[in-house]
Amino acid sequence: MSLLALGMNHESASVEFREKAAIGAEQISQALNELQDSCHSQSVIVSTCNRTELYIHCDEEDPEPIIHWLANFQHLDEEQLRESLYVYRGPEVIRHLIRVAAGLDSMILGEPQILGQVKQAYAEAREVGVIGPILERCFQRGFAAAKEVRTQTGIGESAVSVAYAAVSLAKQIFADISQAKVMLIGAGETIELVAKHLLEQGVKQITVANRTVARAQELAKQFDGRAIALNELPDYLPQADIVIGSTASPLPIIGKGMMEQVMKTRRHQPVFMVDIAVPRDIESQVGDLRDVYLYTVDDLKGIIEQNLAHRREEADQAEALISQQVDEFMAWLRSLETVDSIRHFRAHCFEMRDEQVHKALESLSNGHPPEEVIQELAFKLTNKLIHAPTQALNKAGREGRFDHLEVIRQALGCPAKSRM
Repeated sequence: MSLLALGMNHESASVEFREKAAIGAEQISQALNELQDSCHSQSVIVSTCNRTELYIHCDEEDPEPIIHWLANFQHLDEEQLRESLYVYRGPEVIRHLIRVAAGLDSMILGEPQILGQVKQAYAEAREVGVIGPILERCFQRGFAAAKEVRTQTGIGESAVSVAYAAVSLAKQIFADISQAKVMLIGAGETIELVAKHLLEQGVKQITVANRTVARAQELAKQFDGRAIALNELPDYLPQADIVIGSTASPLPIIGKGMMEQVMKTRRHQPVFMVDIAVPRDIESQVGDLRDVYLYTVDDLKGIIEQNLAHRREEADQAEALISQQVDEFMAWLRSLETVDSIRHFRAHCFEMRDEQVHKALESLSNGHPPEEVIQELAFKLTNKLIHAPTQALNKAGREGRFDHLEVIRQALGCPAKSRM
């Protein structure tokens, strides 16, 4: 039986090809069943926006049947698929799984969402019933190792996205950010991420200003916020302690004059402002005003780069932890071979015992003297039991395999003997 992992991620395949290869949530059950039928395998399929991976425990080490199946299932060009895939075997499978689950293989180093996605993939495979004991142990080990990496290293610390960095900076400035009133300008993906991070920090009062009010209402509805049009900004800005802008406007939306009036209304109560937009949403001169603390996307990028450097340092420590976990998993996997060997050896010995006991009982029933029968039983059983080990000792000696010779001696309980 072989352990395989094959897949593609943001480094090995273009976004267009990853989109074609992605196996949707509604397809997972069918894919798992088909994969089991066609390749006689246990499997888990991890498919996200940045990766599609198949973790397989099957009879063959050759990944070609699985590649052929995936190409057919997703209607992909097989040669292009082969060029986009990476393949891992044996210990590298568990190493890759842990690195993925811990966020070490992600586009954003250390991002935490992937662990939940891998757990979901594992749960779906269990529900379908295509996980055997090997993959079960593999994924349980992977989850435990990923947790250890995240708790014993700083791989998940520090902001490494613009949205998260903006919120983290605001959190440092306000003693209790949950009490702050926030104005978000724009309603795109970045602002949506900012809103989610703010909610995680307990912020309850959020207003969304956008050129298209309907889109602002759609976003604000998610967190029980308020939506306004951009031309209403002068009326609502005086209430905002935090202002974060990210629109596609070619011209600034907030100018120095507007903010001068806002600060008069606020009686110079401080305002924290972050301009994530390029071109800028907030005139640079706004930063010259007293009690206005303005940060641009360049300021955030400097913070992010420092934080990424910190995460890369922590990744080195994480790799050492992963190597230890891989060694432990492979030791367990190798022990399964020992268990099978012991089971077969014991069964073989019991079979020889039963055979000799049966013959001894027959001899007794035929009137042979008990002492003679016992002697014959002991002699024949001993010869049968020592036959295979004796042959192994002779073979190891003839071939000069002294390491094997020592192992056999230890197994038989013989005293160690120095080589001539």
